[in-house]
Parts: sequence; structure tokens; C-alpha cells
Amino acid sequence: MIAIVNYGAGNPGSISNMLSRIGVEAVITADAGVITAAQKLILPGVGAFDAAMANLEKSGLIPVLDRQVRDRGVPILGICLGMQLFSKRSEEGKTPGLGWLDAETVRFQFDPAHAHLKIPHMGWNSIQVLRGSPILDGSDEDSRYYFVHSYHVRCAREENVLAVTRHGELFHSAVISGNIYGTQFHPEKSHKFGLRLLENFSRKA
Repeated sequence: MIAIVNYGAGNPGSISNMLSRIGVEAVITADAGVITAAQKLILPGVGAFDAAMANLEKSGLIPVLDRQVRDRGVPILGICLGMQLFSKRSEEGKTPGLGWLDAETVRFQFDPAHAHLKIPHMGWNSIQVLRGSPILDGSDEDSRYYFVHSYHVRCAREENVLAVTRHGELFHSAVISGNIYGTQFHPEKSHKFGLRLLENFSRKA
């Protein structure tokens, strides 16, 4: 069973619906007992970094998630802001992140040649896979994913970068650190490509 962590900063219903389409049992929950019993976790996220961390703090779930992810090695997938929360800090605010990933979250900074590009980066884009990973099995140059974000994760270590995407600059669009996976794009909004990624996470990660 997959627990989709409900802390008031995401769109868990869309994720649950996608998982239901592939026959994967999932529950949207803020219950510590249910999260502790889950075989896998998904941390969604939409909105501002500090507000999301404040919601997690108020929910009392940070120690539970730390124990599951860090101590027990339960696989977790962070989506968009959910992935950004894995980092140590964000330029968007002052609150420390979860610190599970040796990374920081930074705002797009374009050189003059790309000053015409819009922030947020919104819409369909491709990814360049840098290393093999179960969650990206089947992803190729024809795969497209849906993005909507003004900030992105910058990993300190190359081995944590699964894929990059270009929007004025190359940014890290999928990450890994042991049992920790993250995507800057929204698989739940990425049709067949996102469905494949969620199935990969559910059955292979």
C-alpha cells in the first residue's frame, strides 16, 4: 500500500486517481499509523516552500517521515514542491527543508539571451535521462512531462541527478538518493508518461 501524505499542500486526489488506474492500492492520509504501515510514500506539493514546511510541522509528521525514510529506508517519491522539501534550504524562504538530499532549492536565473523566457516554467517539456533508475524505465526522447514551477532543486552531487531539463538553463528535473526519489514535473498531470513513472515507482522502486 502507498500512502500519499496529506499535509494541505498538494493535489493528492489526482495522484490517487492515477494509481487507481493501474490497480495500485493507495490512501490519502495524515495519520501517522497509516504512514508507518505503508510500503511506499508519496509527498506531493504545490505552493510556497515555507508554508509547506509549516504545514508539515503542524501536522506532526516530520518525525514519522524521518523514521520511515531515513531509518527504515521506505521508498518515497516527492513531486514538484514535495521534491524541493527534500533539500536543505530554499531561496524562496527561510525555513530549513527536510535535509534528506544534499541540495538546495533555487529560483531560475536567466542570462540576457534567455531573458524572454517566462517564470514560472509552465507546460510540457522533455527530460534528458542521465543514469538508469527504476522510476524512469521506458522514458525516452519522445517522453513529455508537465511542469509548473519557479524554483528548482540544485543537487550538490552528480550521482543524485537522474535527469535534467532545459528552460533557459539546464536544471535537475529528477533526483535520487537511495530510497528517495523526486520529480520536478507532475507525473499525475503527464498522461501516459506520468502514468508509466507512477507504475514504475509502485512496482519497481
